[in-house]
Amino acid sequence: MSQRRLTVTGVYEDVPKNNYFSGPQFLLNISLYMTEYVRNPRMLTHWGDFSFQAFVRCARGVSFEESTERIKDVIIIKAAGRAESMPTLFLQPMNRWHLYSKYENGVNVGGDITFVWLFGVIGAFVLLLACINFMNLSTARSESRAKEIGLRKTIGSYRAQLILQFLIESVMVVSIAFVIALALVILSLDAFNSWTGKDIRMPFDNLIFWLTSVSFVLITGVVAGSYPAFLLSSFNAVSILKGTLRLGWFSGFSRKTLVIVQFVVSVTLVIGTVTVYQQIQYAHNRPIGYDKDGLVTTYGYPFAESSLHPNMYDALRQELLNTGAVVNMGRSSSPTTGTYSLQSDFDWEGRDPQLMPNFGVIWCTHDYGKTIGTQIIDGRDFSREFASDTASIILNEAAVDYMSLTNPVGQVVKFNRQPFNVIGVTRNMLTDSPYAPIGPMVFMIDYHNSNIITMKLNPNQSVTDNLAAIEPVFKKFRPGITFETQLTDMQFEQKFANESRIGGLAAAFTVFAILISCLGLFGLASFMAQQRTREIGIRKVSGASVLNLWSLLSRDFIVLVTIASVIAAPLAWMFMEQWLTQFPYATPLSIWTFIAAGSGAIAPDVAHRELSIHSCCDGKSC
Repeated sequence: MSQRRLTVTGVYEDVPKNNYFSGPQFLLNISLYMTEYVRNPRMLTHWGDFSFQAFVRCARGVSFEESTERIKDVIIIKAAGRAESMPTLFLQPMNRWHLYSKYENGVNVGGDITFVWLFGVIGAFVLLLACINFMNLSTARSESRAKEIGLRKTIGSYRAQLILQFLIESVMVVSIAFVIALALVILSLDAFNSWTGKDIRMPFDNLIFWLTSVSFVLITGVVAGSYPAFLLSSFNAVSILKGTLRLGWFSGFSRKTLVIVQFVVSVTLVIGTVTVYQQIQYAHNRPIGYDKDGLVTTYGYPFAESSLHPNMYDALRQELLNTGAVVNMGRSSSPTTGTYSLQSDFDWEGRDPQLMPNFGVIWCTHDYGKTIGTQIIDGRDFSREFASDTASIILNEAAVDYMSLTNPVGQVVKFNRQPFNVIGVTRNMLTDSPYAPIGPMVFMIDYHNSNIITMKLNPNQSVTDNLAAIEPVFKKFRPGITFETQLTDMQFEQKFANESRIGGLAAAFTVFAILISCLGLFGLASFMAQQRTREIGIRKVSGASVLNLWSLLSRDFIVLVTIASVIAAPLAWMFMEQWLTQFPYATPLSIWTFIAAGSGAIAPDVAHRELSIHSCCDGKSC
């Protein structure tokens, strides 16, 4: 903004950080904003301009649905003669902005709530794996507790008492785990907030938090302890005391089933995490339609005609080029990494009356395309040599496809009922989400409506040196404005920040799942190896090699993990294929991902088997 004295008329209380309006902000009168920054009054009066968000407060006693019904046709009614190209309106409650922000044809189809459910389900599966471990290890140790159960039954204990005892033991174990987990969360919360950019605090003063936590402890304890409790309490006291107790095939079968379930979950999570990473990389490497390297952007420099500088922009541009730090420079109404203006008032010959155009419009100067390196594939770019370019437009490929134009160059497109000649077609330029299809876009010359400066820095000098040479020039032309810049490549990377955090969290969950599964399997393997110590010793003395012993102990577990991988593969394929459907630009699923996940699940088991054999056959314990 140019130098102007403004009066502070009020101070509002800081809003929470989990709010859309958080952070240091000031509220500016929209008339002043339009005068100083945009200089395009049609944005406030034209019904086909959607450059601004509109916020409303419903009248007392009137629901959002009722309000939507009353206002939905306002634009259609006001835009007389152009109603067929105008959309209907609907209201979205503020408390649904963040988690329910995805719409298709005016109908909410979800949003970030998907990730809330996703991580909730993953967390439930990780908890299930821990419960399975507890069941497996408890039933594996059943013979060591058989005498205790037999004696208790002999002296008169009922089965219900034994079941209650085992369930209480399970709940106590889970309670201790909850206290440890709570401490770990408190210790790691600051690091987590720093990584995710959030401000999450433990709600210790919230009764619902404690009720939910206690409920989870009780439910987890009961789920984890139920199978061992009912199994162990079913032992026959006479058989136990005679030493003739046999657990039967069902116990072994159930234990194997639980191991398979564990690794089905683990392998599925591994495949899912790898696919999320591949999707991020796939979107990161898609063509963006311009050269982001060396681009730097600065905002808020209006260039009205001034008595001090008759043509301020040209003068500024020339001085920046003279520094040698800037190769080229242009202005636009939107940065290369975003589209600020959406317009619907377009018409062309042969347009389907049912179409409701919604074009991204970028007003720019003649040098903008050359500065950012747009790729003209038909016709030409804007040029100062053609005075008629102020009444010309350039379309992107998506706009040509949307308008069904066979030979677009030379055709006339009407915008706000004014004719514009199409002089060129540029490759699709990625300005919004890297995961979404690129929409139709129009470039138009407008020096008064372009207040964002983009510069191409000298690649032969460091960014620091270039900016140091540029800053004095800007301060000369606008001494009252702080010189701030943003690197385009860093702005582009921010588009992947959310998905990268999601991928990182999924990877962390996956590591926990694999660790829990392996710990349970290691514990089970160690226990079974100890039970077969004498057998292993005899085989070792008889000449069996480590490989023979490893094969003996590992065969069953490798078969179980292999079965789990075979079951997990189609499940993971189905889930990830469904997840990828939300991305029009999606990575293909690779069979090698599934093979690697299955092999990775078997590898820890193989390593631990060999370790167990060596520990059992050290010449002392055998």
